[in-house]
Amino acid sequence: MPKDNENVPLPMLTTDGPGDLAPDPATEPFAPDQMVRCDECLRANPPTRVNCLYCAAVLPLSETTVNLQKPALRPLEKWEQGYNNILLPRPANDAGDLADTDLREAADLLRLRPADLALILSSRIPLPLARAATIDEASLVQRRLSSLGIDSCIVPDTQPGTNATGPIKVRGLEIDDEGIYAFQTPETPAIRVSWSDFVLLVVGRLTVKRVELKEQKGARAENRILDASEFVTDETVVDFYTKKQTVPYRIVANSFDFSCLGENKGLLTSENIPTLLNLIRHHAPHADYDDSFNSVRKALEAVWPPQQQNESSGWRRERPGKYSIGSVTELSNEMQFLRYSRLRYHFKAEKLTKTNDHA
Repeated sequence: MPKDNENVPLPMLTTDGPGDLAPDPATEPFAPDQMVRCDECLRANPPTRVNCLYCAAVLPLSETTVNLQKPALRPLEKWEQGYNNILLPRPANDAGDLADTDLREAADLLRLRPADLALILSSRIPLPLARAATIDEASLVQRRLSSLGIDSCIVPDTQPGTNATGPIKVRGLEIDDEGIYAFQTPETPAIRVSWSDFVLLVVGRLTVKRVELKEQKGARAENRILDASEFVTDETVVDFYTKKQTVPYRIVANSFDFSCLGENKGLLTSENIPTLLNLIRHHAPHADYDDSFNSVRKALEAVWPPQQQNESSGWRRERPGKYSIGSVTELSNEMQFLRYSRLRYHFKAEKLTKTNDHA
């Protein structure tokens, strides 16, 4: 292979053979004068790219390329911080629907199925449309969507409420007329939160599906599943935000002590969670309450899918010449709910900021 990859000849499509097909016009290569030269590494790039193929630098825009660029919208790694294009729904009195051609074009741009995009648009609440790797890619998505009549804003993953350790998990409460004492563990000091500090409660469900497999490995025989088991957990979760803390406090039903309910405590968790929520809402009626997560999960999955984690439990020798290996696959929507919770807080915080500015 020649080391100068800029001079490597490109394969040519021909119709010389009887079985060859004519090239599709949509897949024809770009002409040399259509290529965009990177200002950093000086290499030529297709006009559809936002970032340089070789050095990832932002490519310059021109009147020719501005309408040709398409976002890559690649799936991000767990450790990557992205930029979310969030739908800004039309007012309730605006019944204008997107034309079918515009819907298909927008779905193609966002790499979504038209049915999934239609579901997001019909929700009438701010939901993610795309998650990009860079601000330039997110800006391109926003600009192209605006030309199709879809208003959106960009919310980075590093918005307020982001914390490397996740939300503050609350295991128990003490409740009085002035507020609550939140306990993370019996050993740590309680956190005091006044009722007047509550601004938002977001309720949803955490679902974890765990599949464990044991496969037989043989030198000659095909792999065979020896054992398989599946475990599913489903529990209510509550994130509540306060004026003095942008990171949410989290109550997970199956790991919370409901003794704070006193004589109103029931035998089942499914009874105690509504009682606790009603008690908090009674003392903090000014705080917004959002329980729409369960109804919009289908729309969220197109852009914020549940996270999958694969692990191996190692090899084991069953008998001479026969080995088995165990694997564990876990699918969880915990990050999906956290992103949704933070999104609700983002718009609540913006609303509070505007109110304070006008005061």
